[in-house]
Amino acid sequence: MQLLQKLVSFTIHASVFVLVLPLASSSQEHSKATTHAGNKGSSHHKSQKLLFEITLHGFLLWASLGFLMPVGILVIRMSNREECGRRLKILFYLHAILQTLMVLLATAGAVMSIKNFNNSFNNYHQRIGVLLYAIIWLQALIGFVRPQRGSKARSIWFFVHWLLGTTVSILGVLNIYTGLQAYHEKTSRSIRLWTILFTTEISFIAFFYLLQDKWVYTKKQGVILGDDPIRPIDQHISPSETQKELMVKSC
Repeated sequence: MQLLQKLVSFTIHASVFVLVLPLASSSQEHSKATTHAGNKGSSHHKSQKLLFEITLHGFLLWASLGFLMPVGILVIRMSNREECGRRLKILFYLHAILQTLMVLLATAGAVMSIKNFNNSFNNYHQRIGVLLYAIIWLQALIGFVRPQRGSKARSIWFFVHWLLGTTVSILGVLNIYTGLQAYHEKTSRSIRLWTILFTTEISFIAFFYLLQDKWVYTKKQGVILGDDPIRPIDQHISPSETQKELMVKSC
């Protein structure tokens, strides 16, 4: 009798174990599947976030070094031949505002790259970027210690300010191109449209920059001393030509 009870008890426990084992195994598999799906979703979310941060970083540097910096240079060059004191002040403050915005946006882009990206500095884009950030802040500090016009230090300051500004402009444009290439390598997305747009913008700015030097000279081509336009009657007529005209008239 006791043997029968033990056999029944063993059968019951074995049956329960057999029934519970698949449920436990299914629960573990479901837990693993849920964890894998969660990891996959988290990885996708991180990938999308990184893509957004890279894109935002690119637009910040494009707006600062690819637009505000060269436009600020064009503005201050417009003041070279300006005689009105009020317009001079307007152009100067507009230049200062544009350059200040450039520094702020470039700094925001630098903070993003330091905080969110893998800065191994194994490519030209990151190396040029570090040099650019240093020169940008040096240029900004020099701009705040501008000597008075007429002082001996003014010429040295002007040359250094011009040299750093030119360096930032050239390196900035170059680094935007390297940044577009790095974006393509990172995301495998086409950069053809962005390259065309940026090249068109820089070409227009360069054309306007060159035109600034020739515009006043071009306007003066039709003007002689006294600001009178050149007319055909103002041209020199040789005595022989005058004599021929008199002979024709006498005939």
